[in-house]
Amino acid sequence: MLDFFRAITRSRIGAAIGLVFLILIVLAFAGADVTGMRTGSLLGGENVATVGGTTITTGELDKTVRAAFDSERQRTPTLTMKDFIAQGVLDDVLTGMIDRAATWEWGRKNGFGVSDGLIDGEIAKLPAFQGPDGKFSQDAYKQLLAQRGLSDRLVRDDIAKGVMSRLVLTGANEGAVMPMGVTQVYAALLKEKRVGNLLFLPSQAFAPKTAPTDAQIGDFYKTNIARYQRPERRTLRYAIIDETALKNLPPPSDAEIARRYKANSALYAAGETRSITQVILPTEAAAKAFGAEVSAGKSIDAAASAKGLAAAKIADKTRDELATDGSKAVADAVFATGEGKTIAPTKGALGWVVARVDAIKHKAGKTLEQARPEILAALTAEKHKTAFTDLATRIGEKVEGGDSLTDVAKTWGLTVVTSDPLLADGTVPEKPGTKVSPDLQPLLQTAFSMEHEGQPQIAGLPGGLRAAVFEVGRITPAAPAPLNDIKAAVAKDWTLQHGADAAAAAADKVLAAMARKTTLADASRALGVALPPINPLAFTREQLGQMQGRVPAPLALLFSMKAGTTKKMAAPNGAGWLVITLDTIEPGTVAPNDPMIQQASAELGKATGHEYEEQLRAAIAHDIGPKRNEAAIRTVRSNLSGAQ
Repeated sequence: MLDFFRAITRSRIGAAIGLVFLILIVLAFAGADVTGMRTGSLLGGENVATVGGTTITTGELDKTVRAAFDSERQRTPTLTMKDFIAQGVLDDVLTGMIDRAATWEWGRKNGFGVSDGLIDGEIAKLPAFQGPDGKFSQDAYKQLLAQRGLSDRLVRDDIAKGVMSRLVLTGANEGAVMPMGVTQVYAALLKEKRVGNLLFLPSQAFAPKTAPTDAQIGDFYKTNIARYQRPERRTLRYAIIDETALKNLPPPSDAEIARRYKANSALYAAGETRSITQVILPTEAAAKAFGAEVSAGKSIDAAASAKGLAAAKIADKTRDELATDGSKAVADAVFATGEGKTIAPTKGALGWVVARVDAIKHKAGKTLEQARPEILAALTAEKHKTAFTDLATRIGEKVEGGDSLTDVAKTWGLTVVTSDPLLADGTVPEKPGTKVSPDLQPLLQTAFSMEHEGQPQIAGLPGGLRAAVFEVGRITPAAPAPLNDIKAAVAKDWTLQHGADAAAAAADKVLAAMARKTTLADASRALGVALPPINPLAFTREQLGQMQGRVPAPLALLFSMKAGTTKKMAAPNGAGWLVITLDTIEPGTVAPNDPMIQQASAELGKATGHEYEEQLRAAIAHDIGPKRNEAAIRTVRSNLSGAQ
């Protein structure tokens, strides 16, 4: 509904601020290869900006922009760094870095603080640092930092700045509202209705009827050569490492099984657990009175509720567990009472306990022979995991030591496979509709970050004990497809382009006729070409809002026109031209109690809050007074613009 307001608040500066944090943390830790972060740039310590006591170096800016480029190229494989820089990304990213640094300096100057514990909590939330149990793993943290070439100080510093931005800016948009008069006018605007017509002039209807000559095809190819640019393609050479590579692995011995059984004797011993519902009271007298009510037939839950207390349910606890959690006296009383019975008031760790025994479960013990199958399976799995980890580590050491993929495969009897030429998204361009095998999908981001062919690496694969040692086999740079390979497609494009040019000329004729007060129907018939029927248009702004930002271009044009005017626009993909007329504009009205007013108020309030936040951010930057080093910025820009 309020897409144009959202567009205002989604400034490139604001996006860049989030981008910096995203790149250095999410991208760096969630899969960006170290080669994507280590750029080979000679930039280093010269500062591109000074923000209070914080400096931003040429190397930091260079690294951040390159990481953003690597991320964007995953979505747009044909993108070049030169084009990326031409879009103004470097300025946006630098502005974001400056704003974050200014917010950090301002926050510290005004008493805001970011504790080590808060930073630890943010780090622990990142999935990349979690171990198999889903909890933070210090080993995983250290390994990933080492792989990405990052330091603990750099990571913690960037997270601290992100947290500071949240602390400082969060309250700026709280309670923001737009005046009711503005809200009512805007709500009425959403009800506005526009009525017109659309005439489609297809390129095919105006296309030449004869095929182009070879000379015409060649000239068209040269003139439009950028249209036939093929994105960079890479082949991958890889070998899968799985449990079949574990040769002559001995099974667990009887002694190992016996030791595991003994170490887990409590697990295999016979036992008993009890589930209870308990209430804790402050005094013995209160507990006795409560117990009397329960003994008289009142349920323990109802008796507790009547006194404003909560009955706690504790399930499947052994005697020792109950004693540890509460007290030995309570545990002994519970295990001396039958199922469905209530223990006498007993002194616990926090007060006097009255408890009902809800259920009693008996667990049969297991002898060594009975437990042998599960112990054997567990030990076998552990041995395989340990052996596989050791194998992968040794292969990784060989790769880091300079061994080739061929040497590694020969040493461990692995089979090397070469993939088809691939795009960065895993598409096989020579086989339309074909995607890369699931085994290669996790390797693509790293493979397309490598600067050279023949640099083997090892990476884990999903699906159990599986990994791959791989390298880029061949890099085919982005280049136009040879004309002979695409001659038929170029001929088709030539025909369509000439049809589109003729359709554009026909659209101009229709506009000229409309200016002479000719009707759209008569103007289209005068072209002497069979055309699709005219489409009537009748839409409100509210309907456009319901399209959630996916408003067709003709409708967007309709709502930018004056009543009684006619416009033309190109159809997508050279399909032809459109002629759009706007006949009438019907103003919208809303009743004072129309739900639209409340909805518009909420949306406008959110937009106003975003504006307040941006104003605070700008005020903070002005207060701190950052200083930019334009010469250093030009150096970074030049270095990046010349990168591939």
